[in-house]
Amino acid sequence: MAPSAITEMSADTSHILGPAVSDNRPRILVPEKVSAEGLALLRELYDVDTRTGLTADELIQIIPAYQGLIVRSETKVTAAVLAAGQKLRVVARAGVGVDNIDVSAATANGIIVVNSPSGNIVAAAEHTVALLLAVARNVGRADATLKAGLWERSKLVGVEVGRKTLGIIGLGKVGMKVARMAIGLGMRVVALDPYASADMAKGAGVTLVASLADLLPQVDFLTIHTPLLASTLNLLSEPELKRMKKTARVLNVARGGVYNEDALLKALDEGWIAGAGLDVFTAEPPAPDSAAARLAAHPKVVSTPHLGASTVEAQENVSMDVCTQVLEILRGGLPTAAVNAPLILPEEYRRLQPFVRLIERMGGLYTQHFASGRSAGMIGGRRFELVYRGELASVSNTRPLFAALVKGLVSSISDAGGRDVNIVNAALIARERGIAIDEKHVRDDTASGTYASLVTLRSSLSVDDSSSNNNNEQIIEGYVSGNAVFISKLDRFEAHFQPEGTLLVLHNYDQPGKIGNVGTALGRHGINITYMQVAGLNQEARKLADAAVVDGPVLEGEGEGNGNSTPTNHPAKEALMILRVDGDVTKDVLEDLGQSEGILHVSLVRL
Repeated sequence: MAPSAITEMSADTSHILGPAVSDNRPRILVPEKVSAEGLALLRELYDVDTRTGLTADELIQIIPAYQGLIVRSETKVTAAVLAAGQKLRVVARAGVGVDNIDVSAATANGIIVVNSPSGNIVAAAEHTVALLLAVARNVGRADATLKAGLWERSKLVGVEVGRKTLGIIGLGKVGMKVARMAIGLGMRVVALDPYASADMAKGAGVTLVASLADLLPQVDFLTIHTPLLASTLNLLSEPELKRMKKTARVLNVARGGVYNEDALLKALDEGWIAGAGLDVFTAEPPAPDSAAARLAAHPKVVSTPHLGASTVEAQENVSMDVCTQVLEILRGGLPTAAVNAPLILPEEYRRLQPFVRLIERMGGLYTQHFASGRSAGMIGGRRFELVYRGELASVSNTRPLFAALVKGLVSSISDAGGRDVNIVNAALIARERGIAIDEKHVRDDTASGTYASLVTLRSSLSVDDSSSNNNNEQIIEGYVSGNAVFISKLDRFEAHFQPEGTLLVLHNYDQPGKIGNVGTALGRHGINITYMQVAGLNQEARKLADAAVVDGPVLEGEGEGNGNSTPTNHPAKEALMILRVDGDVTKDVLEDLGQSEGILHVSLVRL
C-alpha cells in the first residue's frame, strides 16, 4: 500500500500504521516483542514499526505497506496475509519452528521465509540439563511442598547423576551440546542417531548404539532431541517404556508427541519408570483433563511451559540472526537459514533446474532406500561422489547441484523437510551431518553413452573405497529427458523409472508368481499400484552372479529353477521390483510385504 493510500484509511485502522513514511525506505512490521538488539541493525536503513496486539483482520489490512515481517510464535502468517502483502519480500521467524507461517503460500508468492535454527541451542541444552537435575533431586516437589508450609525432607531423597548413564536420541546440535554438558557432570553418554557421524560422536566421548533395544535397558536418564516426523511420532510408547529400568527418568525439551503421552502417564502411574521432566506437550497449553494436563500435574513430573528457548541470550541471538538475514535479503542477497530459499538462482534456472530436481530426488532415494533400517546406509560418515558426464560436465557453477544433493539426503530426516537447505548453507549442513561430497566432471563426449548428460551418485564408507566391485559402495544413476527426470541405475540393477510419488522398492528373487503375490498383499491393504517395473542385474553384476552359479554350491532349500540351470534363490536371479502406489503405506503393509517368500528387503520412498 502506497503512503498516499495510508492517509485515506478509516480512523479505526490508521492508528495501527502510524505516521506515513517515505517510499525511499522499505518498511518492516514487527507485531510481537522481539529483542531490540537485532532491530537496531535494521533501523538505520529501514522503517521498523513495532505494532503488538494486532488482530488477524488488522494484520491483513496493514500488511500491503510492508516489505518485511518479523514474528515469533503468536502471529499467524496465513495465506490471506501473504496474498495481501504484495510488497512482502521476506517473513522472518525469530525462533526455530515455522508452524505459524504458511510456507507453501509464501513460496507461491515469491516470499522468502527465514528462521534461526541455531540461536537457542545453548538455551535448549541447558534447560534439558536443568530438568535432568530437577528430576533427579525432586526439585519441583520440594519447592511446591515447602511453599505450602510442609517439610517433607525424608520423602524427597533423590539420586546423583554422576556415574549414571544418559541416553540421547538425536545427536544433532542440541543433542551434542547436552552430551558434552552431561560428560562434564561425570555421566556416561550413549546415543541413538542413524544419521550421526561416528567420528564426531567418538570425538565427543559419546557411544553410538544401533537401536532402541540396545539403548533403553541401559540408561538411567533418557532425553530426546529429534524433529517431530512421522517416524518419531510416538517413538516411545508402552513397549519401549517397559524396556527401561524402573529407576530411569525421561526428559523432553524437543517436541510434544515423541513420547506417547498416554503411555508415559501409565508408565509413571504403574512404576515402569521413576520420573519425567517435560517442557513440551502435544497441545500447548495442555487441554483440561487431557493426558498432557495430567502429566504436567503429576507428582513424579517436573513440568515447565515450553521454556527451552526462553532466555535473554537466546532471544537476543535469534533476533540478531533473523534481522541480519532480513537486512541481507532486502539488500538483494541470500539468507543463511531460509526455510524456502531457492537452490538455484534465476539466471541459472533454465539450464540447471531439471538437474537440480534429478539430483535432489537421487539424494532422497538414497536416504530412504539405502538407509532405511540398514546401518551400512547411514549418510553420516559416508563419502559421496557426484559425477557429471556429457554436456553437464561443462557447467562451471555446480553449487545448485551440490545443494540439491544435500537437500535430498536430509529431507526425509529433518524437521524442515530439507526446506532449510540453500546454496549458501549446503556445505555447512553437510559438514554438520558428517557428509563428505566430492564432485567430478567427466568431459569425454562418449562418457554419458546414449544420454546427453548423465549423473552418477556414488557412496562409499571410506575415501579409498572407489571400486564399483566393493560391497560397501552404493550407486544411483539418472538422466534428464526434456523436463522429465529418470533413474537408470539403482545399485546393481538396470532401471528406468521416474523418481516421484510414493514408491515401494522390493529387492527380491525373480521367481514365478512373485508379482502376483505382491499385488495380492497390497490389495489386502487397499493399496493401488499405478506403475510397476522389474529391474534386473546390470551386465557387470550379472557376470559376477553367473560366475557364482558355476563355481558356488547350490544352497539347500533352493528352488529347482524355472526352466534353466540357475537356482531361483541364487544371486543371479536377484531383481528389484519398483512400484508406484496410491494409498496409505503403513508399517503393517511393509511388514506384510517383507514376510513374503523371496523378498530380501522392502523400502518405502516418498519423493
